[in-house]
Amino acid sequence: MAQPSHDPHHLPSPVHPVDEKPAAKRLVPAALQHIAAMYAGVVTPPLIIGQAVGLDAAGRTRLIAAGLLVAGLATLLQTLGIRRFAGNRLPFVNAASSAGITPMLAIAETTAKGHQLPAIYGAVMVAGVFCLAIGPFFGRLLRYFPPLVTGVVITLIGVTLMPVPVGWAQGGDEHAADFGAMPNLALAAFTLVVILLVQRFTQGFVKQIALLIGLVVGTVAAIPFGMASFDGLRSAPVAALPTPFSFGAPEFQPAAILSLCLVMLVLMTESSAGMLALGEICDRPTTSATITRGLRTDGLATLLGPVFGGFPTSAFAQNVGVVSLTRVRSRYVVALAGGTLLVLGAFPVLGAVVSLVPMPVLGGAGIVLFGSIAVSGIRTLAEAGLDDSSNIILVAVSLGAGIIPLAAPTFYADFPAWAQTVLGSGISAGALAAVLLNLFFHHLGTRSHSTVPALKSS
Repeated sequence: MAQPSHDPHHLPSPVHPVDEKPAAKRLVPAALQHIAAMYAGVVTPPLIIGQAVGLDAAGRTRLIAAGLLVAGLATLLQTLGIRRFAGNRLPFVNAASSAGITPMLAIAETTAKGHQLPAIYGAVMVAGVFCLAIGPFFGRLLRYFPPLVTGVVITLIGVTLMPVPVGWAQGGDEHAADFGAMPNLALAAFTLVVILLVQRFTQGFVKQIALLIGLVVGTVAAIPFGMASFDGLRSAPVAALPTPFSFGAPEFQPAAILSLCLVMLVLMTESSAGMLALGEICDRPTTSATITRGLRTDGLATLLGPVFGGFPTSAFAQNVGVVSLTRVRSRYVVALAGGTLLVLGAFPVLGAVVSLVPMPVLGGAGIVLFGSIAVSGIRTLAEAGLDDSSNIILVAVSLGAGIIPLAAPTFYADFPAWAQTVLGSGISAGALAAVLLNLFFHHLGTRSHSTVPALKSS
């Protein structure tokens, strides 16, 4: 009988943290953190669009269930992948993006009642085809996204999204009478303090799930003060599988299609930035092939999502923040979160349990999440050659361009609609500025030295 070889050259290769399969006691809590971080963002687009087109409570519930279902399918496809065809195989969450809300509202306002959702879904499906068509070419542009550019984009993801948790901390609904009230702010601060204490005084796995502990403790603390609503739990149906085209067959209107194809370009930029950020955080460099497979998943989810009632699908920055904060990089954790979203979509009563988490609690945790993304970007910039004056100018101008929509939301009000769509997103505006300045400083003409190596193509 042959003896096992002790040759060190024949030892099995260590498993990369992204490909690790944690034990259930670590896997489940880590997945719950991702679900808690993203849930409010997932249900926001269907909730807003449902209200805008006049759906009743039952219709909005069906729309939310469809959003959860599509998010679960897209996340599973991203994390597990289909050979070399689709899926970036990173701990990457896909769901309906809030960036598509404004143009979809515009479509609803200019379309006859009864045709609003069909017109939206027709435009979304064409946008998905558009993403599938140009995704491979988009992936080849990564040579223009060196660490200097990705550092700017990652930083802007964290900074420009900070108003989201701030709004949550104030109560979530700016039209509510108690928006910004002291109890909301106190609950958000309490949640943040709990997370900080867990981070400071615990070790190991407990420290990794500090976010989840903060969310649970914050929610429990809110119950005696009547700040955790059980209305959604009481009214949610137990099971509600989405029916294909239950909101009507898609209609294809040229103006609506054009607006959502422009939005899709923005979403592709943000998705690519999310993949680049995760590559940095997970120590698995993102290649052009990874971007192509990831964008193909975005396109498939955006194309097929409207069949069940979904909207344009893209990356979720909240979950990039979870990975950065916890350092749990396993894609199987996020795959479990995707599978759970599927279950929540099929059984709305379970989704209502997750929605018990009050907005101020999410706000306290969100400040940590988005701040963690910004720190990851700063870390990347610190390694990108900021001793070069050209690079300093590049970063300064790009960050400024990205912060303009945050500092002055009406700055681009007189620009054409297509320009408002692109420049109105701080992430896409900053990314565009960084890419153009990188071309100007590092690619046009000759240069004696370069601090911007191209990313690998495979």
